[in-house]
Amino acid sequence: MTTMDPDQKAIHSLIEKVVKERPGDEDHELLAESLGLAGRDLISLVGAGGKTTLMFRLARELAARHKKVVTTTTTKILEPIADETPYLCIDRNEESVLGFIRNRLRDGYHATVAAERMELQKLRGISSEFADRLWRSCGLDYLIVEADGAARRPIKAPREQEPVIPSMTTLVVAVLGVDALGMEINEENVFQPDRVSRLTGIPMGGKITGEAMAVLMVHPEGLFKGAPAFCRVVAFLNKVDVPQGHAKAKEIAERIVEKRHAQVERVVLGQVKCDPPVLEVILP
Repeated sequence: MTTMDPDQKAIHSLIEKVVKERPGDEDHELLAESLGLAGRDLISLVGAGGKTTLMFRLARELAARHKKVVTTTTTKILEPIADETPYLCIDRNEESVLGFIRNRLRDGYHATVAAERMELQKLRGISSEFADRLWRSCGLDYLIVEADGAARRPIKAPREQEPVIPSMTTLVVAVLGVDALGMEINEENVFQPDRVSRLTGIPMGGKITGEAMAVLMVHPEGLFKGAPAFCRVVAFLNKVDVPQGHAKAKEIAERIVEKRHAQVERVVLGQVKCDPPVLEVILP
């Protein structure tokens, strides 16, 4: 990928324009535009290395545009703080949750829902079936679902029952942390290291390569496993703010593109804890 096609140039121009015109503005449209969001989307986030941060930052950006947004999970997340979500409903009664959303989003723009509190400040999420019901019945512009867990590791392979993607999902965003490149495959660094080893062919204790990260993205048992056949797919390489992170991410992105996954619409190189949250978008 030594040359840039016209579509990729257009994305680069968009990023440069937004960053130059609105430096430091966290409510600009850079994430939404970079991810290629449609007018309405049910977005499922999978993978490791920044899903929760991406979910709440994207929700804040969309709410600033007066879009009706609900954030939730079909697994578990840490309970969000006030800066992450203005409204939080924790209730196992689905009718109560529906009423909460309709009331809160009558005048507001972002709410988070979960089924119950757990130990260690975690929330148990809703079922994928209820996520589909929310999408059908609440008039939302965007429903953002964290659809698997990674125990705060930068890289993972999904377990047999993961990810838990709602059937009406229109966009799957798979996240991997660039900081995983070069790490050893072990319990400390990797979520489900035995599965990562099996899918990539790298033995336990071996080091994660760019090729391995690309394989985890596109393998049939990798991060996009269970994505509905009709939905769009985006690979999000996060933490490019680490030393040499941008160059590392571009290497991984090239390998993802070379594999020609039928649903991968784009590869986003991002840093969701920093400004700007996106540095580059690469289109296959």
